[in-house]
Amino acid sequence: MHPAIFDTWTERYDSWFATPVGRLVRDYEADLLLDFLDPRPGERLLDAGCGTGIFTLDVLARGALVTGIDLSLPMLAGAMARTRGSGFAGLCADICALPFADNSFDRVFSMTAIDFIADGGRAMAELNRVVRPGGRVVVTTLNSLGPWAEERRRKGRAGHDLFARIHFRSPAAMRAIAPGPCVARTAIHFRRDESPEAIPEIERRGRDQNLDTGAFVAVRWDKA
Repeated sequence: MHPAIFDTWTERYDSWFATPVGRLVRDYEADLLLDFLDPRPGERLLDAGCGTGIFTLDVLARGALVTGIDLSLPMLAGAMARTRGSGFAGLCADICALPFADNSFDRVFSMTAIDFIADGGRAMAELNRVVRPGGRVVVTTLNSLGPWAEERRRKGRAGHDLFARIHFRSPAAMRAIAPGPCVARTAIHFRRDESPEAIPEIERRGRDQNLDTGAFVAVRWDKA
């Protein structure tokens, strides 16, 4: 994965989450992240592929101390600006070669960064390496079974600079590359063109039915 592909996406990434549908997507994804991760005050966490820190803020609000890494310096600069004064430390680093000792963190999370890593199992193994025994890892991805996947594949085939490089994975595929037994759940059961007013009910039904077709997949495991 080359970091330059993200360097021009900082403003576009933030702008998407500021749209009416994007705000709902962010909120539902953050809810699933926090439910799975369950960060505690004073714990040391790693945010692997932190981007501009949009989801980092939710974890910091729980009182955790977060180290964020990203390959893109402009993305990381955005995260540093967004989280200034909040207990966040950032550095440029590669998820597949983390510059941390074994068992360095209480919890580790990574939001849709594995989508741009061909060897997802290697990335998961590195995340598992740096969490302490008994610590938790949460990894999220864009679902190959989700309602938005085909649109993104079509854009990728047309040369979209980000979606041309993406690796979609299903819940089963994520479980298959995890370093041990894990739990998977999906969110974002609505389509991109749904009206914001209709989305909460659609999302509630998808959650209640425990559908595996939500556009966003999260897996979690606790290190043995």
